[in-house]
Amino acid sequence: MFGTFQHSHLRIEVEASANQLSRSLLVPAVFSQWLAPQRFSSPLPQRLGEGDRYRSYLGPLTIDHQVQVATDQQLRLILSGAIDGFHAWHWGDGWIQSRIEGISILPLGLGHSLSLARLQQHLKAS
Repeated sequence: MFGTFQHSHLRIEVEASANQLSRSLLVPAVFSQWLAPQRFSSPLPQRLGEGDRYRSYLGPLTIDHQVQVATDQQLRLILSGAIDGFHAWHWGDGWIQSRIEGISILPLGLGHSLSLARLQQHLKAS
């Protein structure tokens, strides 16, 4: 476990329904598009569910994800590897809230802001 403890909590308004947000966060074929340049292990399920595990790669860094909660309005991931902590998402019609906490050498606040901006762009293009 290298790095420092970091946390970021963001809430933004988006022009999207809760169903669109759910699809963007729980369907790997969709989230792999807007989370580029991250790559993901395969095979991934068609839709994330509790207990699912997968791995993402950001350059030489690896992050293991375990889905703790996956519903139509929330997702909670336990993270290990390059980030030791958790990432929680909550959403509804027109808004999304995300919180990440963990120990990492990565700049979590910057990555968190960039990923939400990419999601917002993805939703506008959809």
